[in-house]
Amino acid sequence: MKYFSTRGGNATLTFEEAVLTGLAPNGGLYIPEHIPTLPGNWKEDWKEYSFVELSVAVLSLYISPDELSPDELRTLVEKSYSTFRHPDIAPATKISDKLFILELFHGPTFAFKDVALQLLGNLFEFFLKRRNALKAPGETQEKLTVVGATSGDTGSAAIYGLRNKANISIFILHPKGRVSPIQEAQMTTVTDANVHNLAVKGTFDDCQDIVKALFADQAFNAKHRLGAVNSINWARILAQTVYYFLAYFHVRRQVPAGAELQFVVPTGNFGDILAGYYAKRMGLPMGRLAVATNANDILARFWRSGRYEKAASAPAEGAAGPVEGASDGKQAVGGVRETLSPAMDILVSSNFERLLWYLAYESAGGSRAAAGATVNGWMGRMKSDGRVEVPVDVLEAARRDFVAERISDEQTLETIRSFFDVQPSYVADPHTAVGLAAARLIAPQNDPATVQVVLSTAHPAKFSEAVTRALSASPSFDFERDVLPVEFQGLLDREKRVIDVEEPSEELVKRVIEDVVGAGTSHEGSANGSV
Repeated sequence: MKYFSTRGGNATLTFEEAVLTGLAPNGGLYIPEHIPTLPGNWKEDWKEYSFVELSVAVLSLYISPDELSPDELRTLVEKSYSTFRHPDIAPATKISDKLFILELFHGPTFAFKDVALQLLGNLFEFFLKRRNALKAPGETQEKLTVVGATSGDTGSAAIYGLRNKANISIFILHPKGRVSPIQEAQMTTVTDANVHNLAVKGTFDDCQDIVKALFADQAFNAKHRLGAVNSINWARILAQTVYYFLAYFHVRRQVPAGAELQFVVPTGNFGDILAGYYAKRMGLPMGRLAVATNANDILARFWRSGRYEKAASAPAEGAAGPVEGASDGKQAVGGVRETLSPAMDILVSSNFERLLWYLAYESAGGSRAAAGATVNGWMGRMKSDGRVEVPVDVLEAARRDFVAERISDEQTLETIRSFFDVQPSYVADPHTAVGLAAARLIAPQNDPATVQVVLSTAHPAKFSEAVTRALSASPSFDFERDVLPVEFQGLLDREKRVIDVEEPSEELVKRVIEDVVGAGTSHEGSANGSV
């Protein structure tokens, strides 16, 4: 299996090269040359597989054994998921006969990003170690400078996946003051010498734009050998396809044989739900994937109109307006609205480009070159004009596999309350609540036999302010008893290491990286400061 850029060109990469490269030089994202089909007997052979066994089975379809032998792949997978707190890795909790919650927050940082980033960190380490083992004595060792942007969970998951790994430095950019206190503390209290946190005065989109600009700077990229941990890295998407298979088998055992499964995914950058799209294209039976957004609804607007538009969202139609203390509708820099589900406060969804390629490919009658040229043109217009409108046939193809809903902060709070106040009582974080609220709205459109599986992307303790606000009036609710894990106790009081970046500037971030990597220092002595 080889990989190529969504924006065209003749270059094809191995899996290893795609993982280490991250973003294509022309700005595109790497995708596989073809989507493999599942083996004919997969339903029977895989039905009792553990998460590790499913990971090996699915990943083997995309990775040549010449690159990773079956034993090497299994060892990496076992190592990656040995730190998870639940034996199923991603358990499916039954809420009712028609609703399950797929819990993806049982990894080291209590967020779904751990599923992919624990594996990605081990892949980075494995490939570098193998390359350096082939070098002659005294020859310079290969190193990797990992750069990523986070709206909250990617940063801590990446840091925990790469901390203290040989020949790897990691720089995580987060929008200053726009991640939850727990998320910030999870990142900035990690004091390993190879970990560097940058608090950028701006939005997540600013951070993401800086990261993309660094990768596009060929001289800087070559000098520092940049590696990507955001979901622009193909390995992230591939790792996440596995829990769709696990959920399929676990839920199917508990529902009628004729029931269709629909996965409902709270999403900002479109990576988590894109993994479901790949699973569906491989042959995993499911209904239309449901996109759940907050007030930053570029994706919901696309499915409504066919316009992919970098613009501020209007207040939700028919909404009663923000509740006291809620932030739906609050305008922020660059058009991004500050909401109670901050990991989804994103103006442009990077992974949507991968879906656009498949839609363009179908529209072009199966021409890879034409699809690449079309996507390159669309992304060029997005950069210059901030919007692109796809043809009707492309929108119709998108609607065949997806449905989308936007959820306000008011609906988010109400959903948290409603799931806590019933039996079985369930405490949902605000992102999961966005998914649950969207599921309610979408359910009447489905066949009556449809069973919905909502992906729960984070532990509620990571968003204590929103959860407490929603449940403070309930006499039976106690945050420390019902929500707070022991791992978070005292976290906010620990020593922090962070560098403030006073404006969203590519040059300022370059200066930090040059100071650290260029000088060959750990930066331990000056990790708190500003540029």
